[in-house]
Amino acid sequence: MIMTAPIDHSSFFSRAATEVARELIGCALLVDGVGGRIVETEAYAGDDPASHSFRGPTARNAAMFGAPAHAYVYRSYGIHWCLNFVCLPGSAVLIRALEPLAGLEVMAERRGTGNPRALCSGPGRLTQALAVDVSLDGAALSRPPFHLEAGSRPADIAVGPRIGITKAADVPWRFGLAGSPFLSRRM
Repeated sequence: MIMTAPIDHSSFFSRAATEVARELIGCALLVDGVGGRIVETEAYAGDDPASHSFRGPTARNAAMFGAPAHAYVYRSYGIHWCLNFVCLPGSAVLIRALEPLAGLEVMAERRGTGNPRALCSGPGRLTQALAVDVSLDGAALSRPPFHLEAGSRPADIAVGPRIGITKAADVPWRFGLAGSPFLSRRM
């Protein structure tokens, strides 16, 4: 895995979720040394009816109203965990997919498959492969187990509507590395 430079967490995440979501494409994410290149994200803002923060703070979404550059982890459909990066208060970026590059054997064991395309292509698969659960909710992205590095900016970022939501489903706040075989769904 080629890493270029650490991300300045305080300034990088203290912006609109749509800006952060787009600029995370190509960055490296490791959790305890396991991870890869971020290839797909979705943005959620405080005034967005699809966002968990839309109706205000609750015990579940408290991390979204905390400081930027922290994790917001929640259970989706009672089945799998989802990893989000908090931006401005009430906003976050869902990490939807990674190109797996570090710790492939560990990811394969956790996921029960050696197929690289099936390791981190989707938010539930990604959190299972990286062993992310609610114990990391509210954790600072600038400290272990997290490690983020700026990547080379991809030339072609695809933009489209978000997946798996019913409210504001047409809003084009899903960003992905165009042509990547590791996306959760084609864009």
